[in-house]
Amino acid sequence: MSEESRQREGNENAGGAAERDFCSCCTSCKKKERTEQEYKSLMNRLNRIEGQVRGVKGMVERDAYCVDILIQVSAINSALNSFNKELLGNHIRTCVVENVRSGNDEIIDELVRTIQRLMK
Repeated sequence: MSEESRQREGNENAGGAAERDFCSCCTSCKKKERTEQEYKSLMNRLNRIEGQVRGVKGMVERDAYCVDILIQVSAINSALNSFNKELLGNHIRTCVVENVRSGNDEIIDELVRTIQRLMK
């Protein structure tokens, strides 16, 4: 585990966030060790999205015109879709490939279910 990964994990635990072994949003509680490049790219995207959401909140607070807000929300949706595409691509290239190579073909069913959920 890299030093930065240890720091990230320590920060998550120190900040009161959920432990990395457990999460409230899924039932698998699996982990994924990301490269520094992947981590930075995903975090940059999330930080931009977070800024966009704060911007929309400010627009609502300032009574901005509905269409202007809707356009910004559409941009947020596009940014989230781009985030999902990047994360899914990384998942296929790493997690899925590693599992298939080790003989765990159940990962294919998980991938299909995941894609079906994303396409709702």
